[in-house]
Amino acid sequence: MKVVLSTALASLLGVFSVNAAEEPVVIGDVVMPAVESSAAFQKVQKKVGKWEGKMTQGATGKVIDVSYEWRVTSGGNTITETIVEDGVEMLTTYADRNGELVVKHYCALGTQPVFKVSSLTETELAIALDESANDLHAEHESFVTSMKWTTEESDSDTMMFTATVMLDGQPSENSALLKRVE
Repeated sequence: MKVVLSTALASLLGVFSVNAAEEPVVIGDVVMPAVESSAAFQKVQKKVGKWEGKMTQGATGKVIDVSYEWRVTSGGNTITETIVEDGVEMLTTYADRNGELVVKHYCALGTQPVFKVSSLTETELAIALDESANDLHAEHESFVTSMKWTTEESDSDTMMFTATVMLDGQPSENSALLKRVE
């Protein structure tokens, strides 16, 4: 009963902690190993839920509707983010590898950049292109080069999202103010 109440409360708050799971993940008769999550992964977990807002595109100044939904999957080992920008859906995955957060973005631009953490504080998570995991070239490809989420300590249900996108060889910054809706 305690686990059910704790899970229900965490679900309502949009906060999960895989390290605090009292019962192991079991598939059939196989008990999955316990997972030790990085601080960056735990920071992403705090975003679990649905968020909506308006994004200003740096290249054109156009303001578009955006929604983001973060979900914990794979027995607590991975977080998926479904992004919808102006009706176009994309996917980003977050998982730890060797104690470090690895982020892979499946972009509508047709590229799949891989990122690593560049900054982590109480109110900010920033990721940047992992040069060792990418073979993207601004001369002939468009792709996201960095992303950052910033929250206020007093309001965990609002965040500013910024992304730098390389479009036709030129950097452009998109920004969105997001509010938690679920």
